[in-house]
Amino acid sequence: MSEASDVLIFLGVLALYYVIFFYQNTVSRLISSLRPGVGGFGSGSGAAAGGARITTAATTKPVLPSEVDVLIVGSGNAGLSAALAAAQAGARRVLVVDKCPESWAGGNSYFTAGAYRFVHGGLDDVRPLVGNLDGVIEEKIDLPAYTHEDFEEDLRRVCGGRSDPRLVKALVDESAAAVRWLARLGVRFHLSFNRQAYVVHGKIKFWGGLCVRAAEGGKSLVCDLQEAARRHAVHVAYSTAFLGLERDWTTGELHVSVDADGVRRTIAAKAVVLAAGGFEANPRLRSQYLGPGWDMALVRGTPYNTGEVLEMAMRCLDAAPAGNWSGCHSVAWDARADPLAGDRDASNELTKSGYPLGLMLNLDGVRFVDEGADLRNYTYARFGRAILAQPGHAAFQVWDAQMSAWLRNEEYRPERVHRVEADTLEELGDKLCAGGGTGVATLRDKNAFLRTIREYNQAAHLHRGENPALKWDPSIKDGLSTQSKAMQLDLPKSNWAMPLEKPPFLAVRVTCGITFTFGGLKVDPATAQLLRQSNGHPNRGIYCVGEMMGGLFYQNYPGGSGLTAGTVFGRRAGQAAAAAIKADFK
Repeated sequence: MSEASDVLIFLGVLALYYVIFFYQNTVSRLISSLRPGVGGFGSGSGAAAGGARITTAATTKPVLPSEVDVLIVGSGNAGLSAALAAAQAGARRVLVVDKCPESWAGGNSYFTAGAYRFVHGGLDDVRPLVGNLDGVIEEKIDLPAYTHEDFEEDLRRVCGGRSDPRLVKALVDESAAAVRWLARLGVRFHLSFNRQAYVVHGKIKFWGGLCVRAAEGGKSLVCDLQEAARRHAVHVAYSTAFLGLERDWTTGELHVSVDADGVRRTIAAKAVVLAAGGFEANPRLRSQYLGPGWDMALVRGTPYNTGEVLEMAMRCLDAAPAGNWSGCHSVAWDARADPLAGDRDASNELTKSGYPLGLMLNLDGVRFVDEGADLRNYTYARFGRAILAQPGHAAFQVWDAQMSAWLRNEEYRPERVHRVEADTLEELGDKLCAGGGTGVATLRDKNAFLRTIREYNQAAHLHRGENPALKWDPSIKDGLSTQSKAMQLDLPKSNWAMPLEKPPFLAVRVTCGITFTFGGLKVDPATAQLLRQSNGHPNRGIYCVGEMMGGLFYQNYPGGSGLTAGTVFGRRAGQAAAAAIKADFK
């Protein structure tokens, strides 16, 4: 055999080897992509046969599909509600993208107390939803009904009558159905004994229109929604930022651009739901829309709600802005917290909501809010703004031993907050002037601090002397005030005005923690479909829910209504998207 023939045979064998090697690897990748897994289309009853798949393994990133039915931007309560509703309504390929890493999944929902405000008929109506009741406890519970009229009136009163009445009606009418739907999906609920009930005269009295929360707050809410998403073959791609979308007028599809770990990809979707949150984690936009000083607010939740999807929608999608763009949900927050993001371990425990039981004084030693204006659920979301407006953007909450005994342990225990304690008010003032042991001078005027508390105590005593029949009750607006015939403070405390006299005395330092912004985009209340700025018509195939939706909250907010709104309108968006796909893409 010639040398040339030998070379040809060698080259042929080498070529055959590479063909076999390539074939084996191709088949291996194909088989791997077909295996059901956490992130792969094809796992679960809702998967499309032969459709695009997201594949995941313990050490590999998901492979994004090129085409889906519904794409949701944002992995919080509203986004996952939309995804689950779409899957249940027949959407066969549902993808959620979120720019955050998986370790920050859940958006702001993770950092909530997990409370849901909804219409109910009292304990008998709520009992089937919750998993922490027994017969002995039930006998002691006083849980009043919360009616449609109650919910509507709370929204009207707290938001100054500015809320879009169509959004209000949708929220209130579907609030109970939304919570029951979540329970069927596997979200675990408990009666909120620790946050929404006081033991008064031997009865466990619920107050403020709230009674139910996710079992372990926002942490378990997000966990349970993620588990429901897995069961419904809804897939989530983290570290995948939404960049924009364009419409293919020939096919009707939406071409969504995303940045997946630095690689630009395009995904064709038949419907898109925007649920990417507000701009509360963006100091530039906070200053632009909320006003001067808001760049100094601390971020309570996710650092990934920075508003670029809102801006893109208005700039590129003709989206109509709606709602209170200068307003936000902001609370009294631990002054020592991280300014840029919430703490995923402490979560909502950094809120300091015990002010109705005591006083709030600024660094000059002066009160600046009526701590007893209303039940906490109706004031806490606006008092952050009041604190931010004070010198140094900070304040002190102060109690005596009688009132501090009623503080919630999860917010005020020594392991969670820096407590300044003293046997006299004089000593407390000295410690606060010295920074309360933190090495930072805080209280600027001890004499004003002591004078403010003395005048408050005197006014509280005089009112009680004129109204001996009134009894202190933290579960209602009890009428114990600082305003009597003998003496009236320029700034009253309208309820729960108990003198601060019993040692030891306690103070904690708070600042403003911003939760979410109220300004958003205008939607059709029936479908949550995005409305156009140019003509008011629906933007076909594009929906908007959660904090991105505007028009519901103005200046203030009834506690627990945000999660409920996210579920109600997320559910509507998912159902409407699935129905539109069936009609438009036959």
